[in-house]
Amino acid sequence: MKIHVIGGGPSGLYFALLAKRRFAGARVEVFEQNPQGATYGFGIVLADRGLDRLQRADEASYAAIVKASFFTRHRVIKHPGETIFIDGGGYGGAIARLRLLQILETHCQAAGVRLHHGMRIDDLDDLDAIEDADLVVGADGVNSVLRKRHEAAFGTTSWMLTNRLAWYGTEKHFPYPVMCFRRYRGGHFVGVAYPYSERMSTFVAECDAGTWTRLGLDAMSDDERRGLAEQVFAEELGGCALISNKSLWHSLPVVRSTQWSVGHRVLIGDALHSAHPSIGSGTRIAMEDAIALADALASSPADMRSALATFRLAREPAKAKLVAAAEKSFMWYESFPAKVDALDPIPFVFDFLTRTGRVDAARLYAEYPRFMKRYGANLPDPSRTFACDRAEVRQ
Repeated sequence: MKIHVIGGGPSGLYFALLAKRRFAGARVEVFEQNPQGATYGFGIVLADRGLDRLQRADEASYAAIVKASFFTRHRVIKHPGETIFIDGGGYGGAIARLRLLQILETHCQAAGVRLHHGMRIDDLDDLDAIEDADLVVGADGVNSVLRKRHEAAFGTTSWMLTNRLAWYGTEKHFPYPVMCFRRYRGGHFVGVAYPYSERMSTFVAECDAGTWTRLGLDAMSDDERRGLAEQVFAEELGGCALISNKSLWHSLPVVRSTQWSVGHRVLIGDALHSAHPSIGSGTRIAMEDAIALADALASSPADMRSALATFRLAREPAKAKLVAAAEKSFMWYESFPAKVDALDPIPFVFDFLTRTGRVDAARLYAEYPRFMKRYGANLPDPSRTFACDRAEVRQ
């Protein structure tokens, strides 16, 4: 069996590892456009609720990932009117993206997976060669070249959100995740910081479309935008700088595909259905796609069509719930300035924690009893919601 994986990110490497574990005699190759050791971004979240699935799928890589992760339990949410400390619950862990890739590459190589770095697919001839396999896996994210070549067959649609955001790093070590909603010079910003090692944190800065133009970010250079973000979140950064690594402010695309596979080609992760960073589960979702695909392949190794059908049948119910949660979350963020201005701190935090529809008051009482004691039994006024129709955020 010959398996080609396009994309050497977490999901592509993880699938390659699992496939090689299950089919030792298979020729499994991964094609990654970036040079070895290069990555863009800083720390990524691996929510604790998904780690047990990684453990069941492959104990050795799981142990290495857990050892390299930084775990936290509490978090802080800053509303302009009050800082709310949320204690308890299980936020989970984060790991340096580069370290995660190194771990997965090491285990892939030990298992016999062939890794090709610096393999940018620029033309159809390159893709033709890679598609010459028994199975081709598109694990190359929202800009998947495999999906784009067969976009009509995959039934892909996409649109752009209107908020702008950028990922930075900082040497300011936050002991736990901090989320800051801030008014600044007539604009609205969100800052999300979380630790991924003993000395480093990821810092995501975001603003709505109105702030982007009103404060002139659209006319700024990347360095000027970074400088503005340092001013907006000076209190949180405590004099530490924001570190850029291709940290470009951009709007996020939303990608949806009605078909999961076309012939012997299949998509996983953001290449299939993009997640959203606000639910902190994009990498976990993609790696769980990889687990489901490897399991399906093992169930029907002699019948690829059947294996790919099994993959969708087994994975779609759980993935659909996560995709729906991501959509509710990004719709919430698209209208966050109105919520910040309309809601008092405690109702605002409750609204934020329940935005995806997957967390209700009962679960909050179980996970965050002190916060819910402050919140009391009062549910938000249904008339004070700010649903944002999908059409309003398309460009």
